[in-house]
Amino acid sequence: MEYESIAAVDLGSNSFRLEVGRVVDDQIYTLDSLKESVRLASGLQADKSLDRASQDRALGALSRFGERLRGLPGEAVRAVATNALRVAKNATPFLREAEAALGFPIEIIAGREEARLIYIGAVHSLPATDTQRLVFDIGGGSTEFIIGHGMKPLCLESLFMGCVSYSLRYFPDGVIERKRLQEAQMAAAKEVSLIAHAYQKTGWGEAIGSSGTAKAIAEILEQNELNPVGVTGITRQGLDRLCALMLRHKRMEALPLQGIKSDRIPVLPGGIAIMSAILDTLGMDHVTYADGALRLGVLYDLLGRFHHHDMRMATVKQFQRRYQIESGQAGRVAETATAIFRDLMGLKLRKTEELERDLQFIDWAASLHEVGLSIAHTGYHKHGAYILSYADMPGFSKMDQARLALLVLCHRGKLNKVDSLNREDVAWRQIMALRLAAILHRARLEGNAPVVQAKETVNGFTLQLPGVWLDENPMTAAALQDESDIWDEAGFRLRIRAIRK
Repeated sequence: MEYESIAAVDLGSNSFRLEVGRVVDDQIYTLDSLKESVRLASGLQADKSLDRASQDRALGALSRFGERLRGLPGEAVRAVATNALRVAKNATPFLREAEAALGFPIEIIAGREEARLIYIGAVHSLPATDTQRLVFDIGGGSTEFIIGHGMKPLCLESLFMGCVSYSLRYFPDGVIERKRLQEAQMAAAKEVSLIAHAYQKTGWGEAIGSSGTAKAIAEILEQNELNPVGVTGITRQGLDRLCALMLRHKRMEALPLQGIKSDRIPVLPGGIAIMSAILDTLGMDHVTYADGALRLGVLYDLLGRFHHHDMRMATVKQFQRRYQIESGQAGRVAETATAIFRDLMGLKLRKTEELERDLQFIDWAASLHEVGLSIAHTGYHKHGAYILSYADMPGFSKMDQARLALLVLCHRGKLNKVDSLNREDVAWRQIMALRLAAILHRARLEGNAPVVQAKETVNGFTLQLPGVWLDENPMTAAALQDESDIWDEAGFRLRIRAIRK
């Protein structure tokens, strides 16, 4: 489906941003953008839970964003959350409130997925080049590093350091002293040193800083002529001069400089310390600035999904190759599982986009249901669930991965591991479809499965299939009866009906 306008919402650890773009010939032109300094990361308490004040700031911003997005179809909006919500222990209950305020689902994305999207956004805002680029983005709670060539990222990393977290840790009262600044720089350098060797070995021809911190530092250096004459962007010499001024005047608001925005003052010391450590540790003298960042990357990734260049599909194919999954068997299970699920959902009123999303998850889960066989046959569904929970899966949010892992975990074995799942949750129907499909294709033969019909009843499910086929496949008939017993234990009734003409 094509949309004239699409939108991205970035729930960053420092700022929340909204960007609405118009799609013209596979290009995105900004129609509207909003930014609110929420500083979600500053609300992380000692126990890693978000305090009420930061939640309220976030909900207020999302309500305003929701007003701007009103009327846009759900498939045309993607909202992503980053480090603060990755680490917050109370992220799940907060997300329920946040989604209600925004009016759209919100995904918590992994650090490397954030890095991939940042790279896509940065590259789309820069002129083409044949050289490899290093792109890094100092966010509120994490900093992402990417080396890429053209549109393809080669190295992706996310380090646990950001302008909000470092400003709170090393400059809690806003006072800048030499010891504090050195401690912040040393802590950041220690983080960067974890990736320095691998990145320097890969190499790059141009270094790019993206997003708010890089932009703020570049503007300060340029507007106050702290860089060498005629040089724009961020330089080692300019940063040294800025740090010297910070130490002399003790506070950012006291600096006699142009370009220091008031909303950036509380988080600039931490951001400058991190920027300084990055240049020192990676041996760089100059960094240019790119406007494009996470939200632009989200928009282009969303556009790719409409044009059937969905990164998630590419990731599933790549996992099948990496873990040597038998694609023919996976395809047979996927085809039967999606057919059974359509039958089960036949009488339920659901939006087309919701049904398509549910079917997509069944297809992905079926395509990857044997991923754990690469580790061991015994308990392979458990191994598969672990892989899908913790592996880097470009294009998938952490919630997407959790749902995939759940389906793969439950495609065989007992169902007591999902006792807490609400009976009305569509996952029960997805699990049913996947389990039955796996049983029906146990022989792993092309064209061996029968034509079946499934339906949901008042207290469970019914599967109808030819009696002759059951007679010819007694092992499968017995497996289906065992399956019926398993569903009885889970509180659902599964009836296997043999149709005889």
